[in-house]
Amino acid sequence: MKAAVVTTFSEPPHYQDHPEPQATGEHELVVDVLAAGLHPRVRMQAEGSHYSSTDELPLVPGIDGVGRGPDGRLWYFLSLGATLGSMAERTLIDTRRSVVLPRHADPVTVAATLNCAIASWLALNRRITFEKGQNVMVIGATGGTGRMAVQVARLFGADQVIAVGRDADRLAAIPGADATALLSDPESIGRAGAEVDVVLDFVWGAPAAAAMTALVTGRTDPTRPLTWVELGSMAGPQAPIPSAALRSSRLQIIGSGQGSLTTADMAAEAPAVAAEIVRGTFAVDATEVALQHVEQIWTRPADSSTRIVFTPGA
Repeated sequence: MKAAVVTTFSEPPHYQDHPEPQATGEHELVVDVLAAGLHPRVRMQAEGSHYSSTDELPLVPGIDGVGRGPDGRLWYFLSLGATLGSMAERTLIDTRRSVVLPRHADPVTVAATLNCAIASWLALNRRITFEKGQNVMVIGATGGTGRMAVQVARLFGADQVIAVGRDADRLAAIPGADATALLSDPESIGRAGAEVDVVLDFVWGAPAAAAMTALVTGRTDPTRPLTWVELGSMAGPQAPIPSAALRSSRLQIIGSGQGSLTTADMAAEAPAVAAEIVRGTFAVDATEVALQHVEQIWTRPADSSTRIVFTPGA
């Protein structure tokens, strides 16, 4: 079969022959892959730069996708931790961490959206005890996953959702946001987030540290708990957290991702997220590309306004 194959972390995946997968375990199933999203996490996987990466090569990238089983059923599947990912004509799935989709589900929409939506869904539903009526700030809201986090927070019953990002025009176009603030303007973040209860942070780095300081100093009530959930590091893997921010407020910082969440956690929440996507609650702008063009697409600058979805059968 054909697949996108990483043979060295210094080059993009190449479209080439790869051995066919074989199902040997009780819960294993070979599916024809219909759609696989090129998420930021997948790029890191193919570069060997994600914190969960190993040196094991060759590697077929792709952490999730939509496939069709031998009986015609559609599956959304997770392939975290596997060297045979979703960017292949066929792949091996574990049905215990996969979801059967309705027949009318659009594979490209599900592949583009579910990974984006489940990040904040898991954070709010598994990593913290989120209560309806709390206020949420999303830092990195102009990216695909951050934009989706605004919608997820709204669905979970947030009273106020504040979107923080780099581009004012794109911030203004985010559905579901009650207020916005520029990442480059910590003072505006402090004003907008004076009564925030939860921060969903997709950027980290120095911008997150500056925003954290602004939020803590701008609190209407410094004794009001503030939970900072770290989900991504688009602005850098290290953040210079000021000690005073931790001592002078009821701030707690936790992470949400592979390791702090198990594959079982993700699989347990995936059916509910998939149902909302099929219902039309969530949708990410997607650009469908045949897998044979993987190398050309990989070397193009990433565009956060749309999610590339590879279709191996195209």
